[in-house]
Formats: sequence, structure tokens, C-alpha cells
Amino acid sequence: MTTTEKVLIGTLTGLVVGAISGILFAPDKGTETRKKISQKSNDTISGIKEKLEDLMNLVNEKMNLAAAEIKETEENFKADGERIKKDIRTTSN
Repeated sequence: MTTTEKVLIGTLTGLVVGAISGILFAPDKGTETRKKISQKSNDTISGIKEKLEDLMNLVNEKMNLAAAEIKETEENFKADGERIKKDIRTTSN
């Protein structure tokens, strides 16, 4: 598990535990508690969406870097292959 995944899981766990604790220990009326639950749920969902967007951006960045490295390696192999062909032709003549 990567550090990013650990941070994401820890953050989400903290959000959920904090929201539940706040609701359970709140001495408010039912309507107020329901409003708080709704707001905390919205906040938690927003936080999760934000973290997922950050994670997706990180994944996309890593994939783009990997694709660029693969393309570079492919180009290097092609160039090496052409050099080897040329060397073979030169030595066999």
C-alpha cells in the first residue's frame, strides 16, 4: 500500500469517525441532529470526491510519465536496431 493510499484511508476514516462522534455526543433536537447529519454527510462526500480527484490526477500523471518512458524506450530500441542493421551490412560487405 502506497503512502498516498494510506493517507487517503486515514483521512476518510478520520472524517467518518469525527462525524459520527459529533452526532452521537450532540445534545440537540432531532431536527437539528438530522440537519447536522445531512451537512456532515455532504461535507464527507465532498471530501471523498476531492480526495478521489486528487488520486485520479496522480494516477493520470504517473500513467503519462510511464507512457512517455515506454515511447522513449521503444524509440531507443528502434534506433539501436537500425544501427545494428547498418553495422551488419557494413561488416558483411
